Amino acid sequence: MATKELLAEQLDPSSTVLMTVECQQGVVGADSALPELAKEARESGALYNVARLVAGAHEAGVQVLHAVAERRPDGRGANRNARLFRAAERLPVQQYSGSRAVRIAEPIEVADEDIVVRRLHGLSPVAGTDVDPLLRNLGCRTLIITGVSANVAIPNAVFDAVNLGYTAVVAADAIAGVPADYTPAMIRNTLALVATVATTDDILGCLKVARRVTRA
Repeated sequence: MATKELLAEQLDPSSTVLMTVECQQGVVGADSALPELAKEARESGALYNVARLVAGAHEAGVQVLHAVAERRPDGRGANRNARLFRAAERLPVQQYSGSRAVRIAEPIEVADEDIVVRRLHGLSPVAGTDVDPLLRNLGCRTLIITGVSANVAIPNAVFDAVNLGYTAVVAADAIAGVPADYTPAMIRNTLALVATVATTDDILGCLKVARRVTRA
């Protein structure tokens, strides 16, 4: 885990953005297309910690961005070049644009100032989406990454953020994947090599300190 000194240096509210990844009803909600992943996200406390981080970001004046994966009912523009995509087409719950499945899941609260970025293709919430230009226009230097899954979208987001020049901070207890023991292994052996790894409590603590300093 990162030292509090390093984390405090990286988490300047004016240049930090918090991103939630695929924290939508059809992925981590009660009617998920991926019930095993949804169960792990909830039972591990990861989804609750995402909600805590979003609330803390709102209070600290940190921009929140929600990355949502969806598809058109006719499938136009969607990938079919991997087994994952073809399997998703057969799932009983589809992430159709405009449906309940692509709404942000409880207990995460979406504020008016939040930005929602929706993608119709690919594996990454960053590459090939509006996320990078939005982050640059927001003056972002540090991107806090939360959500699902530790199997695919989270590592994609971390690698893309680092390749684009952002400092990636991974909230270790606010991401989830399956099986349960895969997430800590991914963090330890891969994400920790390229990102700052921290707990939800440590991130919130730094944001609270920064907020007090800003208001003083």
